[in-house]
Amino acid sequence: MGKLTNLTVKGQITIPKDVRDALGLIANAPVEIEMLGLDEAVIRKPKQDHAAERDRLVAEMRAVSERYKLFRTGESTDEIMRDIRGDDPFPP
Repeated sequence: MGKLTNLTVKGQITIPKDVRDALGLIANAPVEIEMLGLDEAVIRKPKQDHAAERDRLVAEMRAVSERYKLFRTGESTDEIMRDIRGDDPFPP
């Protein structure tokens, strides 16, 4: 037996909680809607494309690395902090 819900004037529906829980849907996550005919549609959780997600993350990490490459000097953290602070570890 199907579930009934109402369509708002903005074209939105509420997916019942037990259905959301069964599908593992969370707020603001995408859902896939497939039309099966003129009067029928299926709502499902989209399949995750792990390869595409990995590629997206690698590209994002490379972009961040490129953006901050000027900070890679080969110095240790202590040396960088000493330069920033102007600390002399061996004062006269």
